[in-house]
Amino acid sequence: MSTPLLNERDLQFLLYELLDTEALLERPRYQDHSQEVFDATLATARTIAEKYFADHNSKGDANEPVFDGDKVHLIPETKAAWDAFAEAGFLAAHYDYAEGGMQLPEIVLRTAMAYFSAANISTTGYPFLSLGAANLIHSFSSEEQKARFLPPMREGRFAGTMALTEPGQGSALADITTTAEPADNGSYRIRGQKMFISGGDQSITENIVHMVLAKIKGAPAGVKGISLFIVPKVLVNDDGSLGERNDVVLAGLLHKMGYRNTTSTVLSFGEKDGAVGYLVGEPHKGLAYMFQMMNEARIGVGSGAAVLAYQGYNASLDYARERPQGRLPSNKDPESRQIPIIQHADVRRMLLAQKAYAEGSLALCLYASSLFEDSHTAASSQQREEAGLLLDLLTPIVKSWPSRYGLKANELAIQVLGGSGYIREYPVEQYYRDQRLNPIHEGTEAIHGIDLLGRKVVMGEMAAYQLFVRAVNETLAQASGKQALQAMAASLGDALQQLDELTLALLPRLAQDPDRGLANATLYLDVFGRIVAAWIWLKQAIVAAGRLADSGLHPDEANFYQGKLQTARYYLEWELPEIGPQIALLRDGNTAAFDMQSDWF
Repeated sequence: MSTPLLNERDLQFLLYELLDTEALLERPRYQDHSQEVFDATLATARTIAEKYFADHNSKGDANEPVFDGDKVHLIPETKAAWDAFAEAGFLAAHYDYAEGGMQLPEIVLRTAMAYFSAANISTTGYPFLSLGAANLIHSFSSEEQKARFLPPMREGRFAGTMALTEPGQGSALADITTTAEPADNGSYRIRGQKMFISGGDQSITENIVHMVLAKIKGAPAGVKGISLFIVPKVLVNDDGSLGERNDVVLAGLLHKMGYRNTTSTVLSFGEKDGAVGYLVGEPHKGLAYMFQMMNEARIGVGSGAAVLAYQGYNASLDYARERPQGRLPSNKDPESRQIPIIQHADVRRMLLAQKAYAEGSLALCLYASSLFEDSHTAASSQQREEAGLLLDLLTPIVKSWPSRYGLKANELAIQVLGGSGYIREYPVEQYYRDQRLNPIHEGTEAIHGIDLLGRKVVMGEMAAYQLFVRAVNETLAQASGKQALQAMAASLGDALQQLDELTLALLPRLAQDPDRGLANATLYLDVFGRIVAAWIWLKQAIVAAGRLADSGLHPDEANFYQGKLQTARYYLEWELPEIGPQIALLRDGNTAAFDMQSDWF
């Protein structure tokens, strides 16, 4: 079964109708570009994704990387994909011309990345992490460090990773035990072990640059004592050539249910004389620096979840249109022809839910990328600051909502295929397994719930939260004059008011008893996420309703916009109202789960 990676018409809608990416051409950094350049870049990404990434998605899943005690072996298609990605310039695409880049807007780069992830989420993990590691060095490292590591990373000779988690510590980074001791030459000796390091070892690049969190001996306790280090797998000489192997050892590969072609590793640093590491920025500020890569990865995980949901939706939609089975309940003639299963109401319900989750997730993630772009290149300092604040608030939702509901979408894809959904001759069972990692990747839902309610909502005297409320109210005002949108706008307006009242009621409880106050933070995250998704869908519905007013619209275009409008209606009528009982539990401070004792299980 062959399905498109994404929906080309939907991408054009998101980029140029919903988010007005063409307006970026008015900014000084992008005046040499055009929409044709953006589209050509995306066409190149699609071509490479189809030719070099999609060709081994199932093969990489069936043939996991193998460690022979000396070297990690991957299927050869993995390196071919990496090389094609690098040769096309995508590892440097967003950098300035002077740095060898294309000065590509963030939203165009991330749309290109969506193609690669849709084609093969696990192989895309290598360039995805390398982009983040290079960005981290670019933002915070010394000029000498940039000169040593960035050129080979942009060229694709070096890959990059993030090394945070330890065997004894998952998300509780305050308690990491990896240490760093100053050496005579200004470098450090790193000792410790890191776990679940994606891409931590592989055989597709000359070198791997690990971005490692560690504590300098004598550092303050907790997160205030964490520093960030560049720790290469192979040392790099002053002239850029490769030197001796660093004291970084692959202790073993981990075997996951999905993302199987991305190596998941346990790395040991400093088993002999100590791994050579180079301090990034100032001591004890490492976690603050690393949050750049973590937040970039969180948005990337959300985008990956969105395209996995999209792939499952596309596959199940094609199947539903082609698979004949049964007859409508009103048809009592057993000799009549069977109908395609898409004509069954419950199948359409499952497809509509998938469309809502997949297209809503992708729209949300690209909106987040547009906020990132605005935070760096918008015309005024106020616009840049407000975009950064709003992105900071929404990042927990951008990561978590697509991960949660993308998984639900992939579950529905399996259901649509019935028995065929469970067999490997069809791709949806792999999409589900790959997707299942995303609610855990880059922080569990609980971590992001605590982050949202305990930190992001209250930061800056609720400045970011108030920006969000203002943005939603602006959308509601835009919808108010359109008859087809009035009911949807009323539902979202009521939900926003409920969220506002709930949030103001919860904040005093957090101050009085944070343990109890944050016990239901995951539920708050879901409520907030549903409202954000409803807002994103209403924004799409406004555009669609405006286009449908054109009397000369081609029937295919009319169908596209009607699909957007109907999906928005579905989400606001079926999914958004589920916040009602959720808000009641939060408002009442329900403690059924909190009061459960360990010994009672």
